[in-house]
Amino acid sequence: MRDTPFFIGFLPPSRWFLALYALAGVAMVLGFGAVGWAIGLSQADPGDGAFRFDFGRQTVTGVIEARPYPMLHVTEGTEAIPAGRTIIMSGGGKTGVQSRADPLDGQLATVSGAPLQRGDLTMIQARGGRNGVGAAEEAAESAVPEVAVTDLGRWRLAGEICDGKCLAGAMRPGTGLAHRACANFCLIGGVPPVFVSSQPVEGESFLLLGGPDGGPLPEVYLDYTALYVSVEGRLERRGDLLVFLIDPDTLEIL
Repeated sequence: MRDTPFFIGFLPPSRWFLALYALAGVAMVLGFGAVGWAIGLSQADPGDGAFRFDFGRQTVTGVIEARPYPMLHVTEGTEAIPAGRTIIMSGGGKTGVQSRADPLDGQLATVSGAPLQRGDLTMIQARGGRNGVGAAEEAAESAVPEVAVTDLGRWRLAGEICDGKCLAGAMRPGTGLAHRACANFCLIGGVPPVFVSSQPVEGESFLLLGGPDGGPLPEVYLDYTALYVSVEGRLERRGDLLVFLIDPDTLEIL
C-alpha cells in the first residue's frame, strides 16, 4: 500500500496530494483572473470623464444663466476653467443648485467647487451655501457682460438622455441602462440633463437639455433616460455651450 497514494484524514497527506492541491489552487487563481480580464475587455470604454481633483478647488466668476438649468458664462477663470467657457452647475450628491442660481439670474456671480470634465463638457459641483454660489464682489460696480446667443434652427437628433453630473465624470461611464435608476435620481434632484448625440452637432457631442419654452423639462422625459431615442427641438448656442430645447411629445425610442 505504500506505493499507492490514498488519502487518510488522520495521517499526513502524501506528496502526491500536496502537489495536486497546489496545482489546483494555482489553476483556480489564474483561471478566475483570466475570466475577470476577459470580462473587463468586453466592457465599453467608460471614457475620460472624471472629477478633476488634480486641479484642486476652482473659483471662477461669470454671468449666471438659470434657465433651463443653471450654467455659468465664465468671465474671470482659471487655468483649468478659462474665461470664455460656459459650464453647467450642480450641487453635492444628487442635487442641483436651481434655488441658489435663480436669485442671481443674469448677474455676475462667483462659483466655487470641484470641476468635472468629459470631452467638451465641463461641470462644477458647487460648495454649499454662499461659499459655493454667491454674488460677485464687483457685481455692483461692474457692467454685466452680454452673453452671445445664436439660434441654430430646428433639429432632430438621435442619442441618449443622461444626467450631466454622472456623465461628466461622477460615475463611469455614467451612461446606459445600468445607470438609468441613478440618472433619474440625479435628474429628479435637479442635476441638469444632457443629451449625448450619436453624431457630433456643430462640433460637439454633449448638449444641455431644456423644455420647448426655454425652462426645465417636464418630468415625462424621465421615462426616456438611458435609452437610445430621437427627439426634435430648437438648438441654440449660448456662449460656447449648445442648448437643445426639445419637444417631449416628439421623443421616440429607437
